[in-house]
Amino acid sequence: MSGTALAIAPGAFTLPTHGYSPAESKGEPGGTPGVAPACTRIPGTQFQLAEPLAGYLAGVTEQWLKQAPFSNLAMLEMLRDRDRLPRRDLLPWSGEFAGKYLTAAVQVLRTRHDPELKEILRRFVARLIACQAEDGYLGPWPKASRLTGKAPNCGPNGGDTWDAWGHYHIMLGLLLWHEETGEAPALGCAQRIADLICEKFANARLVDTGSTEMNLAVIHSLGLLYRKTQTARYLKMAEKICAEFSLKDAKGAPLAGDYLNGPLAGKEFFELPKPRWESLHPILGLVELYRITGENRYRQAFENIWWSIVKLDRHNNGGFSSGEQAQGNPYHPGAIETCCTIAWTAMSVEMLRLTANPIVADELELTLLNSVLGLHSPTGRWVTYNTPMNGDRKASAHDIVFQARAGSPELNCCSVNGARGLGMISDWAVMAAEGDLILNWYGPSTMATQTATGVPVTFRQLADYPKTGRIRLIIEPAEPTRFGLRLRIPHWSHTTQVGVNGEPCNGVKPGTYLRLEREWRTGDEVQLDLDFSLQYWAGERECAGLTAIYRGPLLLAYDRRFNQVDPQALPELDAQAMNHRPAAADNWLPPIVLLEFKAADGQIIRLCDFASAGADGSPYRSWLKVQKVAPTHFSRANPRRSSRFP
Repeated sequence: MSGTALAIAPGAFTLPTHGYSPAESKGEPGGTPGVAPACTRIPGTQFQLAEPLAGYLAGVTEQWLKQAPFSNLAMLEMLRDRDRLPRRDLLPWSGEFAGKYLTAAVQVLRTRHDPELKEILRRFVARLIACQAEDGYLGPWPKASRLTGKAPNCGPNGGDTWDAWGHYHIMLGLLLWHEETGEAPALGCAQRIADLICEKFANARLVDTGSTEMNLAVIHSLGLLYRKTQTARYLKMAEKICAEFSLKDAKGAPLAGDYLNGPLAGKEFFELPKPRWESLHPILGLVELYRITGENRYRQAFENIWWSIVKLDRHNNGGFSSGEQAQGNPYHPGAIETCCTIAWTAMSVEMLRLTANPIVADELELTLLNSVLGLHSPTGRWVTYNTPMNGDRKASAHDIVFQARAGSPELNCCSVNGARGLGMISDWAVMAAEGDLILNWYGPSTMATQTATGVPVTFRQLADYPKTGRIRLIIEPAEPTRFGLRLRIPHWSHTTQVGVNGEPCNGVKPGTYLRLEREWRTGDEVQLDLDFSLQYWAGERECAGLTAIYRGPLLLAYDRRFNQVDPQALPELDAQAMNHRPAAADNWLPPIVLLEFKAADGQIIRLCDFASAGADGSPYRSWLKVQKVAPTHFSRANPRRSSRFP
């Protein structure tokens, strides 16, 4: 993988200014002023990201996003021929594939601005819209089964369908495409889906379609669509679905996840009735209801769930879930599914927008550089289903091959979703808040954006982060202009040094944004030196007696391909004698980082970054034997539970 950070001349680009005037739809217009996010992405920002991201982004673009619609024609054809005989044998979630693919592709497109990919997506969207029925239906199930939760061709014997879930993902992809291009047909298609849902469930309950963790997710897309169109019935239906979160059956058993009342009553996420990963998508609807209505209960419930996951279910590699759901145990060895980690990233993006808390950005970085890169093959040809803390990595096409069908041999829930984890960097790398620009992403790159007053400004980072913590940030506004620049100071960087044009800055604190306000001129330079001393998370429960080692944002791991010793014979390291040096990788596919340590018994152990570990199928370990590390309790100031030695 290779990539370079090229300078973009100030003023050499224009930002799109697509407006969102209320579109015509069934229902009466209405709405409230709403609550603005604490920070937000800046539409039209242009990215040139160097390694380690450049190769992954190029790979998923060329090897997957441009190829998938043609090598898996059934992704759309299953929608077009849904009423033909003989019927296709489908999975309950088959209707999600087109929407997940489109969502991931649009978000990757934001980072690359690839004309060929954009044209492929334009044709894909046109064919997708052409599959929509007159009543707005856009799923793969025959007419009698539409949005009922049951279909005769769901699996070999018929069964439950995640039909509303599939429509949610299609709506989300269409809304992102409309946001990116301003093309009205995409918005109209999403509105027709929303109108169908409003009509179908005006006097019925969506929970009665079953699979409620999945099917109630349309609350999120309804909220997004309401904010675009101000169509009152979309908000009304979203509020109705929210009320269904707490419904029970005649025997008192919960029908849904109690995502609002449960967290407000102090319950952890894993204690809720439906703690599967899909629940994160209906939970995103709480953010939309807060933004629309300003009712703080929606925000508080969402924040409580997010912090509960960080505390109890986000693993050392930044991945989420154990066996596809929350367990209340970050040491649980269950599968860390790709879709779960992508949903967690999407939830964290919304948490950052909601709070402008830099520790949330730290979490996004942890997940991206470790779990998201780690779940991708280096070439972008495939993603995993499971990216374990210890173990090996298998392509999802092998691990969950049962999802393959005629016409869609490569499609599964994870294959269409994984690239989104890379694309979402466009949501949080550089943001705007209260007239300031926020820089969350560190690494060799060029990012061209604009200030609140419309002045183009380019940020060039000269760095080899995350290999080392030294960053030179060159600021290039199109003209001298005054604005506030907020720099993320990671919570794990205890001794950070920052300077502007060689003059040191005061007030630098870990886990905060350092705000620098001045008249910026082309050539101004900010220097950052982040603390890359080793840090340790002492394991408990299934990982008792083991330790996770971090260097900056990277989790370190043993990989057999870089070592002579096998995993079952790994010696113990000593936390108070962890002298290390860079090691050369005698391998045609080098890791991001490779460090050489001397174990307590004198053996040499090499540790690489977690994302690179196991890339060739070799066994790896991220929980290691390390002497003299005591457990550190979780706190919101130290969510990584890390301790360090001077």
